[in-house]
Amino acid sequence: MFHFPDAMGLTELLSLAVSAVLVNNYILVQFLGCCSFFGVSKKTDTAVGMGMAVIFVMALASAVSWAVWYFILDPLGLEYMQTIAFILVIATLVQFVEMFMKKAMPALYSALGIFLPLITTNCAVLGAAISNIDNGYSFIGAMVYGVGAGVGYLLAIVLFASIRERLDATARCPKCFEGFPIALVSAALLAMSFMGFSGLSIW
Repeated sequence: MFHFPDAMGLTELLSLAVSAVLVNNYILVQFLGCCSFFGVSKKTDTAVGMGMAVIFVMALASAVSWAVWYFILDPLGLEYMQTIAFILVIATLVQFVEMFMKKAMPALYSALGIFLPLITTNCAVLGAAISNIDNGYSFIGAMVYGVGAGVGYLLAIVLFASIRERLDATARCPKCFEGFPIALVSAALLAMSFMGFSGLSIW
């Protein structure tokens, strides 16, 4: 019989947020959404803009997809439409973000280029929406998880962008590692550093 998920306590919500940001970071631990992570991380300012856009889209996508699942798909027995429905939700939200940035922040809109509409197919955003349903989070829990996953994305891409800027400005490395190869090595080391959070007991 259909029923809504149980409400989550404050401690559970805090643990969920820490898990989404650090322990199960979508970029550095789960390796989701890496296309924009590598494509928009050459400068810190564009990385911040991309991260803020992802937080906004993830938060709204988590809320709307939760409502779509529990009020439409699940009651009507349309569970097999989950992926398509969630992608449509995300695509609509990205269109709103794109129109807003084009009007309000044209410089950032131009800097993000093709990677802004690519949020539509960003597997991290879709992964967060599906995880909320698979794990049975409440509406508030889904919102917290969506925002936390977005903050984790922002943290990862800003850290990586600052490392890439420093490498471009000062680092000297063998010619075979110049450019993108040294960026891959840096991303691997950054991901290894986040492995230290895997021992946290969050529940």
